[in-house]
Amino acid sequence: MNNPPYNPVGSEPSRAAEQVLRRFGYARVRREPRERGAGPAFWVQEPGVPRRLFPVFIEGATPGPASEAIGRWFGTSAEPDRRAIVVVPTDGAAEEAWRHIGSTRSQAIEGDVAILVVPLGDKADAPPHWHARLATRAEILRLATGIAVGMFRRAQASGGQVPVDFEEMLTALRQRFGIDVPRSLGVRSDEDALFVIYQMAMRFAYAPGDPGANLHMLVLKPTGPAARLPWFAA
Repeated sequence: MNNPPYNPVGSEPSRAAEQVLRRFGYARVRREPRERGAGPAFWVQEPGVPRRLFPVFIEGATPGPASEAIGRWFGTSAEPDRRAIVVVPTDGAAEEAWRHIGSTRSQAIEGDVAILVVPLGDKADAPPHWHARLATRAEILRLATGIAVGMFRRAQASGGQVPVDFEEMLTALRQRFGIDVPRSLGVRSDEDALFVIYQMAMRFAYAPGDPGANLHMLVLKPTGPAARLPWFAA
């Protein structure tokens, strides 16, 4: 995603975060807190989705009061979707925030958490950016399978007019789920990442006696020798 230039020197963290999020299309909204002690700094509305709101937490370079608020939010929030945006000043702080959030949140909400790096002070020349997280190979394969199935269904519904492009899958993993795929898989390029995902899909596509029971198998035809293939091989 594009990161517009911005230099928040002299701005306090909350105001700097609000200005950067506004440049990314998020508008601040007023909302009365539903829970005591949850502690978001403010709320924003997702671009183009009026009813989809995100609480924004402001974290320092080292874990502080915001960490406790984030823990309470993910641990006890009554919200149906525990989405959030966490703002930190450095990439190192972003890594710490991911580790903290990973220890308190449910795996069911990984796509609704984003960490925004807004450099301050003497590092303010670095542009604000969303920080991609590391993920396990199992999580990447699970998400990639779901995305691939959606792409094939879309292609089928369009009568073949919309092609299946696995680069789109990598883009979704980066932008929708915030994952640094090459770094998570220990490779340097998207091509290598796709190859590793392909190998994982092939490895876990074997289900003795019932290949149709495997989530990594794609139904291409009702019958025949090519009825089922690993989705990547399709």
